[in-house]
Amino acid sequence: MNLTEKVVIKTLEKEWIDSPAKGVKRIPLEREFAESGRTTSIVTYEKGASFKTHTHPQGEEIFVLEGVFSDEKGDYPAGTYIRNPAGSSHAPFSEKGCKIFVKLNAMDPSDQTQLAIDTNKRPWQPGHGNLEVMPLHSFGTENIALVKWPKGEKFIPHTHFGGEEIFVLSGEFIDEHGDYPKYTWIRSPHLSQHFPYVKEETIILVKTGHLI
Repeated sequence: MNLTEKVVIKTLEKEWIDSPAKGVKRIPLEREFAESGRTTSIVTYEKGASFKTHTHPQGEEIFVLEGVFSDEKGDYPAGTYIRNPAGSSHAPFSEKGCKIFVKLNAMDPSDQTQLAIDTNKRPWQPGHGNLEVMPLHSFGTENIALVKWPKGEKFIPHTHFGGEEIFVLSGEFIDEHGDYPKYTWIRSPHLSQHFPYVKEETIILVKTGHLI
């Protein structure tokens, strides 16, 4: 939880840990307390697994990685980005099983935007150089987007004001500090720097400006 330190976790190399709900396992990435507070995890639901109705005191943010995640409001296939604001509640489940990237209790309580975006149905927009960008949400200094890197693309060296958090959805993200394959989580602190590039087409989920 030391937000001034860079953290890299290659989640495909980690073991799953049982959650309080039967058939739901997780890989913790950051966790303030055992079952509360600021938390980031990869969570997998076995076929038919479910959680009881619960409230998100400071919101919940989800990106569906595999399968179909569901709650009483609907079904969310792989590629769906979900925001449930502070004070919201739901009873999640998965009929056929799923895997999600989830962040809990890290939202500004005044940001009451509720979203369920199927990114498979949204167009990409031109980004810097040959990058393509899909903005998902912004509030204050926080910005969330998908970024598609074409094969061989290099970005300019840059500084992360407010920090940067990356989750590699496909391909392999690289910078001068290391190589980050699919499902790697990277948290870089305020004013950190790097020179990123890729050797193959790569898609990342990026959040910036939220670590100050």
